[in-house]
Amino acid sequence: MRKHIIPVFLLLLIPYGMSAQEQVKIPAAIPMAFRAGNAAELSKYLHTTVQILLLGKEDFYKKNIAETILKDFFSQYHSRDFIIRHQGGTNDAQYAIGSLKTDKADFRVYFLLKKVGSELLIHQIRIEPDNGK
Repeated sequence: MRKHIIPVFLLLLIPYGMSAQEQVKIPAAIPMAFRAGNAAELSKYLHTTVQILLLGKEDFYKKNIAETILKDFFSQYHSRDFIIRHQGGTNDAQYAIGSLKTDKADFRVYFLLKKVGSELLIHQIRIEPDNGK
């Protein structure tokens, strides 16, 4: 009877060990780039085509155009702080929702990263006014 206890116990540990090893994290440089208002650093993590929803305008942009749009946004709204409020996802995709404080207004930021090869790249960024607190 005792022989069956050990294998069952090991089976319970296997899923925990696999999920802990396979969980993918959002690169720390992304929230740091939002905090600094650094579009050039952020563009290192952009996919070749990115969907951007920014202040009511939404479209798909090539990486270099997306960087210019973000640079223009950060030059108009100087970033003071960025905090990730929630994040989650799977091994192939991660998302984060954060609060961006600027000199003129506060914004709710959502970004979606998908695995491309061995790295996570941003496929979507939404920056909307944060009206609720």
